[in-house]
Amino acid sequence: MAERENTGQHAPVARPRLEIEYCTRCRWLPRASWMAQELLTTFEADLGEVALVPGSGGVFEVRLDGEVIWSRTSDAAFTDAADLKKLVRDRVAPGRALGHSDRTG
Repeated sequence: MAERENTGQHAPVARPRLEIEYCTRCRWLPRASWMAQELLTTFEADLGEVALVPGSGGVFEVRLDGEVIWSRTSDAAFTDAADLKKLVRDRVAPGRALGHSDRTG
């Protein structure tokens, strides 16, 4: 886990590692990169790092400190950024408003 900078006021607080594993044969690096950018932009103070993990076999999986929070099955569509942001928010910054990403229908 990455740690926050110690400003002398508080002890360092561990921040979670987010991983996006993507299938290289499916050419999903652009999608994984875009999703990483979206999550880093939204949670820049809440995440310690975001890692892109090359994989195979059609994998596209998002993990937070090793726990799978979203996984694309072979017959399922991809989730959108707003839904993934909600899943991350619920674990790293519960109760935080996400603006337009929180709006439904």
